[in-house]
Amino acid sequence: MKKLGLLLLAVLTCLVCLAQPEIKFENTTYDFGKIKEEGGKVTGKFIFTNVGNEPLELTNVRPGCGCTAANYSKGAIAPGEQGYIEATYNPYNRPGAFNKNIRVTTNEPRFTENEKATPHMIFIKGEVIKRPPTEFEKAGYTKSAGMLRIKEPNVAHNLLNTETSIDTFYVRNFWNKPVSFKLEKAQDFISEIYRNFGAELMPGQEGFFVLKYDASKRNGFGQLKDAIAFQTNDSIEPIKRVHYANNIQEDFSKLSAKQLKNAPVCVIPTDSVGIGNIQKNMSRTQTIQVTNTGKSPLIIRSLSTSVPMFSATANPMTIPAGGSAEITITLKAPNRPSNQNATLDIITNDPANPVRTIKLTAKIL
Repeated sequence: MKKLGLLLLAVLTCLVCLAQPEIKFENTTYDFGKIKEEGGKVTGKFIFTNVGNEPLELTNVRPGCGCTAANYSKGAIAPGEQGYIEATYNPYNRPGAFNKNIRVTTNEPRFTENEKATPHMIFIKGEVIKRPPTEFEKAGYTKSAGMLRIKEPNVAHNLLNTETSIDTFYVRNFWNKPVSFKLEKAQDFISEIYRNFGAELMPGQEGFFVLKYDASKRNGFGQLKDAIAFQTNDSIEPIKRVHYANNIQEDFSKLSAKQLKNAPVCVIPTDSVGIGNIQKNMSRTQTIQVTNTGKSPLIIRSLSTSVPMFSATANPMTIPAGGSAEITITLKAPNRPSNQNATLDIITNDPANPVRTIKLTAKIL
């Protein structure tokens, strides 16, 4: 009798082990064939069946770049029932063949027992037929929007804080009526110094204007982003902007030999800072010390991180000769696991070494 009971228990245990959901796709690849780039988004549908003997749930559907899969079966799918995943692809500005994957995880034991298990993979593929060029593309005006366009609205320079840049920008009216063009607000360090047209551009007219960027008036150091705006009557995008990404460094060329001898000296004992392991959505700080071994005050001009989730502050910003300061580096972790690599630029008035770049690393769990 005892042996019978043990046998029944073993049978029940096996049945419980065998009771599980299981997904099976009718097809794991959807071929769109040839589609037009200008034809708009296309959607393919994947049908699957729960061939297991427990309710099935999709726990994560992650599409590859250029593909979306926001529409899929939500909730439990009973044994023998079907579900779906819709995959949408936007062909605009993506001419040529494509092959994108969608990673699918479920409540099947392989995933519930191992979070690193390889997901199910389904694929969409096809070929995008390139559209004819627009009038903007034919004229080379592809980096702005609207009917009045600036040909190259983005500029970048390496400048000393005593220098200026003079840049010429071409603009063209693609509309069938005149478009006004007026500087919205002048800035101390960016000004319009010339244009070869009046207050308006006529239909089809191309002109140019000239801007002056004065780094001595910018009052900043390091990688700086600035913009200046023009007001127009363009019905699509009335505000036109020119964007600057300038790297401004201090000019030490006029320092005398005596001034250089008595200059501040920035000493930082490390070139890298590891924040370590941190849970997602949490914050953590690390500190490094900056010492001035020179003979005059060391001024921390700027602290700039390459990734926004990292930030840095210094206390104090001016360090007397022989003194030290602490730089506090803060990481605000994102909401997904990842390995993070960034840099911190520490810009000072040390003429021998004005920019120190510190490598930052962290692992988000």
